[in-house]
Amino acid sequence: MRKGIAITAAAAAALGLTAASISPAAAASSRLLDRGPDGVTIDIATVNGSGCPAGTTAVAISDDKEAFTVTYSDYMAQAGGSSKPTDGRKNCVISMKVHVPQGFTYAIAQTDYRGYAYLEKGASGVQKASYWFQGNSPTGVIQHNIPGAYDNNWQFTDKIPVDALVWKKCGEQRNFNINTEVRATAGTDKTKTSFIAMDSADGSIKTKYHFSWKTCP
Repeated sequence: MRKGIAITAAAAAALGLTAASISPAAAASSRLLDRGPDGVTIDIATVNGSGCPAGTTAVAISDDKEAFTVTYSDYMAQAGGSSKPTDGRKNCVISMKVHVPQGFTYAIAQTDYRGYAYLEKGASGVQKASYWFQGNSPTGVIQHNIPGAYDNNWQFTDKIPVDALVWKKCGEQRNFNINTEVRATAGTDKTKTSFIAMDSADGSIKTKYHFSWKTCP
């Protein structure tokens, strides 16, 4: 059974997801776009974390510039059985340079997370994420919980309302940062292993981030 959760405007405000980087007057003189401009590229600045060892992470931007996908190949947390205490939490912090043509700016409007979890009775899995531009404070953490027993794919979608989007400041090159985390706790029978991974049948783990674009004032 796949799951989806949308973040409401009230929840987004509570998490600190505000559009304070653009004033009301400036917002009035800028224009939301149906699609991204040509010439957008993404370079990875740094990748750090136990969930993304060197060489296990890649980023690709869609042809229509509407989204980019982060692919992991070794991102799983597990607990119980022969698992070590450090296996129960994995995280990954990615800092990327999104190169945008002059006169345009962007925000992240939606994120799709997908994975697989096998959780024994009494176990639990957690997926968490936060986002921020270099020099700004991180957003509040958006967290999703999966209780055991569970043995299936999972999917979560974080949607940010237009009036709560956090836009990159026009004319400034600031890295966009993503911090994700998965956690697993053991079930009632501690001898059995439970895990949560961000999955797919081909062994890659893909997370998709959707852009929202606008012209600068």
